Amino acid sequence: MTCLVACAPPRSSHIVIGAKNFTEQVVLGELLAQEIEAAGGGKVERRFWLAGSYLCQQALVSDRIDAYVEYTGTALTAILKQPLERNSAKVDATVARLYEQRYQVRAGPGLGFEDTFAMVVRGDDARRLGLKAISDVAKLAPQWRLGVGYEFAERPDGLAGLNAAYGLHFVGEPRTMELGLLYRSLAAHQVDIVAGNSTDGAIKALDFVALEDDRHYFPPYEAVPLVREDSLKRWPQIGVAMQRLAGKVNADEMRAMNLAVESQHRDAGDVVREFRARKGL
Repeated sequence: MTCLVACAPPRSSHIVIGAKNFTEQVVLGELLAQEIEAAGGGKVERRFWLAGSYLCQQALVSDRIDAYVEYTGTALTAILKQPLERNSAKVDATVARLYEQRYQVRAGPGLGFEDTFAMVVRGDDARRLGLKAISDVAKLAPQWRLGVGYEFAERPDGLAGLNAAYGLHFVGEPRTMELGLLYRSLAAHQVDIVAGNSTDGAIKALDFVALEDDRHYFPPYEAVPLVREDSLKRWPQIGVAMQRLAGKVNADEMRAMNLAVESQHRDAGDVVREFRARKGL
């Protein structure tokens, strides 16, 4: 036992990348990790499937991970506790400034896509009822059951504000569940509408429809790496990797990678390696 403790490498001897507990986050964590390794950062430890934004933030500030990918709207409201803001440039500036001031964390350049919350319905319902936007749901809400993830139910950019913005009054209490169960519940007619994510591969695969946020309730949710400043100084390869990945992933490419992992049950590492090869990374 003494040898196991004494011989274990110190935490600072390698880079650790985190990710939240859903497919896209694992794919993005793997993308960042592989690019750091390709830049000469050594073998990167993956700490994926952390419970959510709050746990990733705690892991980052307590030096249990060096970096993870976050979404600017989530960072603004859920982590930094700032008011909702819908101007992308203002959101980016506020997020970068406050992470640096409060946590000595740098917000890297965007990866090239947004993953916003999306209110998702079954395709046959959308066609039969002529549903295109969230406001179309108001007249149906008193007969409809809503499914949401645990974070969405509590977040300042989540359920309460959405209901107020659109005048939604769903039947009963919303059914809260793990993100991975939302679409399964929708397909099984256990709920009628769910709060998913715009880049979820399952939306197209299962013939679902993401409704337009026609009242522009949700803030921008650009995917950006967050990295500790002391980690950047120790491992400049992290910064090199972030620059190489800047603007490299569009929403369609993200959906395709999510779909490959979720629906085709492919290994996230293999999917990311193929994507990087196509991009010449």
